[in-house]
Amino acid sequence: MSFGITKTIPAKEGIAALNALYDGTLSEYEFHMAGKPSRLKVGDYVYTIFGDRLHGRLKITALVGGAVNPKSGRPRTLVIVAAPGERLDPPIPFKGHRGTRYFDGSLWDAAQKE
Repeated sequence: MSFGITKTIPAKEGIAALNALYDGTLSEYEFHMAGKPSRLKVGDYVYTIFGDRLHGRLKITALVGGAVNPKSGRPRTLVIVAAPGERLDPPIPFKGHRGTRYFDGSLWDAAQKE
């Protein structure tokens, strides 16, 4: 399995923000998640959702603790990923959400076999 987390790219950031993760524009990107991850480690993946579709994944290269959410003051972890990532073509239906959710990668693995 390809364990990781899912993150939804907000619609207001647009498809350009999603494309930049996969087209070679960026070499790394920083996601964040509340608190300290209990099961996530370097080498796992961040799966990206946009428009209620799972579009791709990026490998986690670093987890940086000690950050603080500037709005709430609560602790958070920075999740650094390598870009460009792997993209699904076509993307598969997957409900978007706020925040971070753990994901076992089973849908990704199944889509790769098709």
